[in-house]
Amino acid sequence: MNIQEHFEHLEDLLRLEKEEDLRQYKELIQNLPLAERRKKGVSWYPLVVTKTGFTIGDRAFVTVEKTADFNVSNKFREGQSVQLFTQTAHINNPNRDGVIYTVNKRKMKIVLNSSSLPDWLNQGNLGVDLLFDDRTYREMEKALKIVKTAKKGRIVELRDVLVGQKEPTFEPIVNPVTIPELNLSQNEAVNDIIAAQDIAIIHGPPGTGKTTTLTYAIRQVCKKEATVLVTAPSNSAADLLTERLSNLGLNVIRIGNPSRVDESLIQHTLETRLARHPDYKNVKKIKKEAAEMLRKAIKLSKKSGWQNRTEMKALFKESGEMRNWANQLEENTIDQILASANVVTCTLVGITNKYVEKVKFETVFIDEAAQALEPATWIPILRARRVILAGDPLQLPPTVKCKEAQKGGFGVTMMERGIEFLPSTLLKIQYRMHENIMGFSNQQFYENKLVADLSVRHKILPQANGNHSALEFIDTAGCSFTEVVNPEFKSRYNPDEYKILREHLYQLIENADQENLPSIGIISPYREQVIHIQQDVESDEFLVDYPNLTINTIDGFQGQERDVIYISLVRSNDKGIIGFLTDYRRMNVAMTRAKQKLVIVGDSGTIGSYKFYQKFLDYCDKIGAYRTAWEFMS
Repeated sequence: MNIQEHFEHLEDLLRLEKEEDLRQYKELIQNLPLAERRKKGVSWYPLVVTKTGFTIGDRAFVTVEKTADFNVSNKFREGQSVQLFTQTAHINNPNRDGVIYTVNKRKMKIVLNSSSLPDWLNQGNLGVDLLFDDRTYREMEKALKIVKTAKKGRIVELRDVLVGQKEPTFEPIVNPVTIPELNLSQNEAVNDIIAAQDIAIIHGPPGTGKTTTLTYAIRQVCKKEATVLVTAPSNSAADLLTERLSNLGLNVIRIGNPSRVDESLIQHTLETRLARHPDYKNVKKIKKEAAEMLRKAIKLSKKSGWQNRTEMKALFKESGEMRNWANQLEENTIDQILASANVVTCTLVGITNKYVEKVKFETVFIDEAAQALEPATWIPILRARRVILAGDPLQLPPTVKCKEAQKGGFGVTMMERGIEFLPSTLLKIQYRMHENIMGFSNQQFYENKLVADLSVRHKILPQANGNHSALEFIDTAGCSFTEVVNPEFKSRYNPDEYKILREHLYQLIENADQENLPSIGIISPYREQVIHIQQDVESDEFLVDYPNLTINTIDGFQGQERDVIYISLVRSNDKGIIGFLTDYRRMNVAMTRAKQKLVIVGDSGTIGSYKFYQKFLDYCDKIGAYRTAWEFMS
């Protein structure tokens, strides 16, 4: 496939994905009455306002709370675009768009896309709808068009390298950098980044210190370049990089909607830096005076008379001039803030922010590149002269909603494709998990190239009952623990399987060091199982107050780790159908979250007919990790 065909194919797949995303949105929200939207968990109604105010960046926020328990699945998540609305009759502009800042079962804080609160907030009949946000699609479409049609310039050279039409170039390393905090393969990665003229790829398997390596590499690059661009597909990944880089002493500016930035990092946002800049007080003062003049002018426009009209025109003119002056002062202040930054961090789409849309960079780092759709990856690349991709194509891929687009290869990322024909550096020492937890993943995905560091290689969870196994597979075969399907959401759960998991968990906690309780995560590929476990734990007197217990889907848990991880596989049926479990990259993520103990509960009779899981069962048998659910029947 030549360059033109490659990008035309990507454009077709992007169109299919956008159409499917919009179709799903309309099916869920746009074409349904409010009662149905509420039932599906994509609308909250009715609500009351419990708090209003303004963020540091002068955006209005509203905190709303349910007035009744809806008892439905909640599809709202932090960072999503929503619409606050009122059902009160005869209201002009009864909708206001915003972004969810925080949300739990009953409350939601929404940062509005404006600096003012709607005047109908206290008139009742309030609700919130999920919104279809097409901004990302528009930016991906624009980026693909620019890259496809480019005839000259640096982007043409990068494009040729990234699609395999041209070999990347590297400067010879005369005096390699050696950073004491990094191991041999990590230092090798840093030197490859420094030497790269076009692109460098850093392959970081679970626990190998990819983020640490990147941050030290970025610090090295900052010694030669004015400002480095650092991006990632998600806000959480961009936040992590912001925190780590700041901890290394770099001046980091986080670009993005403040409502999508972790609260602990607000001080790094451009809006906060601007609000705290000494010159900004003058900007606010001028804006306030301009607004007062505008108010007077509008008031005079309602009065007749030559003198009033003359004064009105003068006020309108002066108000406009003052606004322009304030805007110019604000732009100059922003330019100063950005010029002083060592690093600008943002999401892939965040670089299209109006404050940085004209800024060019020498280098762009793209972390978690194996989770980024290729069209999205091109957005920040357009702003730089060389590219550093980091991630692991053997962990979770990006989410693709359209089956046809998925079949066409839309889920194949730039990094996954590039690692096949471009030089890459593998990080080989992992610092997270016991070697038995790492072993199967290392064997199946990484050609046994990974080595557990001595600090974790044999580190086990202290238990009073003497069970020091780092890995356990608890087999429910023959127990008749049949999976159950939620008819509305088509997701599966297995309550009996959780009972076995819970019994093991009880025993683990009872036998753990009570002065130093381990952190515990319970994860599953199925959201319905997660919801079932969460509800059970809330009514469980023994578990509800456990100090560090997290329950989430595998996808929601990526990037995290705990001392102990339980995985509930859920699938148990006579036909041997395993659904999500056939995505072995998802299982690679799940199996590599634990530091000292991994417990997997599942039905060998259902999963065993698949080669991957048969190898896993053989591995468990070989290291003595196999147990049966009958041991935990009470």
